[in-house]
Amino acid sequence: MADSQTAEGAVHLPMYVTPPGQTDVLFVVVVIFVLLLVLGLGIFYFKLHALPEQMAHSKSPAQYQLVAIMALIGLLTHNNAFWILALLLAAVSIPDFLTPLRSIAMSLQKMSGSEMPEPEQQAEVSRRNRASRDDYVDLDSWEGRNEEGEKDA
Repeated sequence: MADSQTAEGAVHLPMYVTPPGQTDVLFVVVVIFVLLLVLGLGIFYFKLHALPEQMAHSKSPAQYQLVAIMALIGLLTHNNAFWILALLLAAVSIPDFLTPLRSIAMSLQKMSGSEMPEPEQQAEVSRRNRASRDDYVDLDSWEGRNEEGEKDA
């Protein structure tokens, strides 16, 4: 009698109930789904946090660095105000105030008749004359030491 009740009871169990000793397919499917969901949300989160930097990439280098720092601070501190400010700063083009002021100063200097300052010569940097990682400086010869390591008199 007990055997017939057990056999009848097993027939009515739902399909997601796993018999003893077999793999729980529903558990495996849910674990894979949750792992893919967490991975997808992480990718979305980091792409969303990189949005201000991508927007500011075409702006001036100073503005790009400021936006990148603010987005990084917002990411690391979980303070959304920094990220929102970075997004707003990336969306707005900061006008160039320095060029018109220089033009006004040059015009006033011409009008006053005073001497124009000579523009400062800057060293020309090219691929040939810039320092590279392969440059080697012999510190002994730089400090005036001989081969034994003693200072030359």
